[in-house]
Amino acid sequence: MHIKDKIVVVTGGASGIGRSLCERFAAEGAHAVVIADIDPVGIEQVKDSIAAKTHALAIVTDVSKEEAIQALVDKTLHAFGHIDLFCSNAGIFTKGGEEVANEQWQRIWDINLMAHVYASRAVLPSMLARGEGYLLNTASAAGLLSQIGSAPYAVTKHAAVGFAEWLSITYGDQGIKVSVLCPQAVRTQMTAGGTGAAGVDGMLEPDQLAQTVIETLAQERFLILPHPEVLSYMQRKTADYDRWLAGMRRLQERYGKEAK
Repeated sequence: MHIKDKIVVVTGGASGIGRSLCERFAAEGAHAVVIADIDPVGIEQVKDSIAAKTHALAIVTDVSKEEAIQALVDKTLHAFGHIDLFCSNAGIFTKGGEEVANEQWQRIWDINLMAHVYASRAVLPSMLARGEGYLLNTASAAGLLSQIGSAPYAVTKHAAVGFAEWLSITYGDQGIKVSVLCPQAVRTQMTAGGTGAAGVDGMLEPDQLAQTVIETLAQERFLILPHPEVLSYMQRKTADYDRWLAGMRRLQERYGKEAK
């Protein structure tokens, strides 16, 4: 997919990766960019920053609520008629392991996984009716590998990758394209407190990540890997799982204190 003249929705669009995607899509000539986030001030700022380049619409959206995502899709369809690309990008991070409180597990589950489910429920009917559409779901390299210091993040990002795989398998022959974005450390509010093991291959700026997204969307490839090293790590993992786990334990020994 090339972005020029497309109708694009981005959740988590007020800052970080989401903001950079909105700005880059506008620069690429998108017909419209819909910025969705729980932050009303942030989405208006992004809207103002891109309004000279595209039709920009800011919609306050709590992605943990299915009705909010449905309203986002309905408002976008009302304004522009269809959606070419839906970027389910919002996500959160929670430190800790099995001891993390149930309420925190549920919140990260709702945002890091169920928001993708809600988005698909809301947007797929109109895409399938047209016979075309693109879903871009933001996960993480943690969804392909793991996350030192955070079981909730590792588990929910694995689930996000699994759901994206299922979408591609199920709808790929019906005109629906699916990509999953799996970066390591990116300079956002989420990494402001330190990157730990996720920063082993360096910190990317959000604009660098947006460039990789544009290139991979043009190729319509499933995996979007701003840190190309992740592919090698995946290959090592599948080639010898026990050796990979031993290596991850060494990373935990090195970065574990920072992750706590």
